Amino acid sequence: MKRTPATSVPVSLQAQSVLEVETRGQGFTDLTREACAFLSEIAAGQGVLTVFCRHTSASLTIQENADPDVQTDLLTALDDLAPRNRGWVHDTEGPDDMPAHVRTLLSDTALTIPVADGRPRLGTWQGLYLIEHRDRPHRRQVILSFLGSGRND
Repeated sequence: MKRTPATSVPVSLQAQSVLEVETRGQGFTDLTREACAFLSEIAAGQGVLTVFCRHTSASLTIQENADPDVQTDLLTALDDLAPRNRGWVHDTEGPDDMPAHVRTLLSDTALTIPVADGRPRLGTWQGLYLIEHRDRPHRRQVILSFLGSGRND
């Protein structure tokens, strides 16, 4: 194993923004560019970006951003794990409602991403995505929050 030396900076910057996302129904929406724009706007240096989805039938993930077939296969896997026709008891908002809740349980509503030099430290083929689990379009809110140092600190 090998580890770089630890670096520390005083916390001098805390910023937050609400990102409204219009989804087209079930599928992935890439948020990477918006997260980077937020970090640039606030002149972030080193710290932590927290991304939080304010919904129980949509979620967040970090996934491969090179091959769209990955997203197709992930949606197929979620369909297998939480099918719409399972006979769910909770179906007040339709047959896609309870499976959407289960899919959110399997993924996550909050992610924490390290930031260095004002950029998220994602891997080469990683992107930040909102996953819409419902069939019809929705307006989703995602909170972007940064805690760390400013670029000029």
